[in-house]
Amino acid sequence: METFADYLAGMEKEEHRMKLKEVLSWIKRGFPNLETRIAWNQPMFTDHGTFILGFSVSKQHFAIAPEAKTMAAFSDEIAASGYSQGAQIFRIKWTDPVDHALLERIIRYNIEDKKECQTFWRK
Repeated sequence: METFADYLAGMEKEEHRMKLKEVLSWIKRGFPNLETRIAWNQPMFTDHGTFILGFSVSKQHFAIAPEAKTMAAFSDEIAASGYSQGAQIFRIKWTDPVDHALLERIIRYNIEDKKECQTFWRK
């Protein structure tokens, strides 16, 4: 989590910082083999050099970016959890609970689907 310390410290609201820190820590505990990095000023998790998941924050929510293919595969589940979504991200309002089971399925999907991927992004 040291990788994300400066990013988290730069967040203005304490409750937002703590919520995102909890999510990032939960991922690191559950998927200790994933590497952590900051790229494009966003916390990211990678596996063997390929992108698995990225995060960004705004005033109303934090966004999770798992790539377009994964968004398409989980669109209905994301909607069922009450999160708004775009082609490449879904948004969790700071006041909403985090669906950890959904997040785990998304991460496992990306790890499995990209196990042979030799590039950062899917081609």
